[in-house]
Amino acid sequence: MNFDENAYAALLERIYAITPSVQTSGFTPQAYKPGLDGMKAFDARLSHPWKKYRTVHVAGTNGKGSVASMIASALAAGGGPVTKVGLYTSPHLVDFRERMKIITDKGWIMPEKEEVWEFFQSYDTGGLSFFEMTTGLAFWWFARRGADWAVIETGLGGRLDSTNIITPELSVITSIGLDHCALLGNTRAEIAAEKAGIFKPGVPAVVAMEDPETAQVFREAAGAAGCPLVFADSKDSLICEDAVLPLMDLRGPCQKQNLHTALVALHTLGCETALPLSAITDTARRTGLRGRWEKLQESPEVICDIGHNPPALEVNFARLRDISQNESNPRPLVIVYGIMADKDLAGIAPLMPAGADYILAAPAIPRAMPAAQLQEMLSSLRPDIRTRTAGSVAAAVETALAGASPETFVYIGGSTFVVTEAIEYFNTRQK
Repeated sequence: MNFDENAYAALLERIYAITPSVQTSGFTPQAYKPGLDGMKAFDARLSHPWKKYRTVHVAGTNGKGSVASMIASALAAGGGPVTKVGLYTSPHLVDFRERMKIITDKGWIMPEKEEVWEFFQSYDTGGLSFFEMTTGLAFWWFARRGADWAVIETGLGGRLDSTNIITPELSVITSIGLDHCALLGNTRAEIAAEKAGIFKPGVPAVVAMEDPETAQVFREAAGAAGCPLVFADSKDSLICEDAVLPLMDLRGPCQKQNLHTALVALHTLGCETALPLSAITDTARRTGLRGRWEKLQESPEVICDIGHNPPALEVNFARLRDISQNESNPRPLVIVYGIMADKDLAGIAPLMPAGADYILAAPAIPRAMPAAQLQEMLSSLRPDIRTRTAGSVAAAVETALAGASPETFVYIGGSTFVVTEAIEYFNTRQK
């Protein structure tokens, strides 16, 4: 069948229907298939495309998308022979093709729709999960476009993740927190052990933090794999001054740690630190990364962030508390919030800033917690906060903007899908 827009749209609908993604359906047997046998077989049918370029592998609970993007941006602007860097991240926010990009010193591109169509017409993907299919597509497309490097973010965990068929030049692990505990473990140490499954013999590994609960896990995993291990926070000479951070277009409370991890990773790869830093400052522009403390509107100021688990939200909510309670310039705070039904609301609720006006909404996917249920649970967990509900994320954003003054600070988050629908709302308004 020849390509056309309707056929392409039908292809994506069929892929989502036959092999649901974790993004939309949760960790069902159809959406998530732990283990590497299926991916290895698929990779063999694709003739091992990842062997045609050098790779960096990035895992972690929070920050891995930002760190992967910083590394890709720096490699693409490194001033040497490298001109094309593949970047594989998940989930996508608006377009399926966002998961795979080629980054150059000039910016980024996604696959053409015709290329996605060609891939699925050329290769049998029967029996594969959504993530296995997508990983194969990304690896194939990077080779097709002549990538010199590819920075590969894991989807979940590390040891059994579909991306773990590669042998990279460097393994990177960002922060470790409690998320997806049913699959990865109930302690940070157990989760760290799953993430450390990306360590490979002789391949250097960089871990963001040396903390008491996980450090020994990483040391033992590195020893068993026979790989050199560096904790990024022990590299004091590479810590950037706070003054650098406002220059970055990736903003947010966690980005200093992410920046430092990326710089140590680049140093471990043998890159000069000064040049990558200048490239990292415009990572979002260069790579198209969105939803990381991203400003969607200037007045009233609207920020969105995809942080959705307690470790990420603890940092974000602390910053919101500082903004709303600033002694010299206190600002009214409105939070548009939604959550997936499987998330740890009991762990999140104590972190939510008091004094904010909460507008609760459920994104339009089956996994979302209905807004009325979220309100009921919060009324029990946090009877001190003000909540109201809206029929959709777009309606919640409209309500927030309608009642805002120029001084109001509007935060949109709680779930990647809330951010996705908010971005789509603002995109529609701007047309």
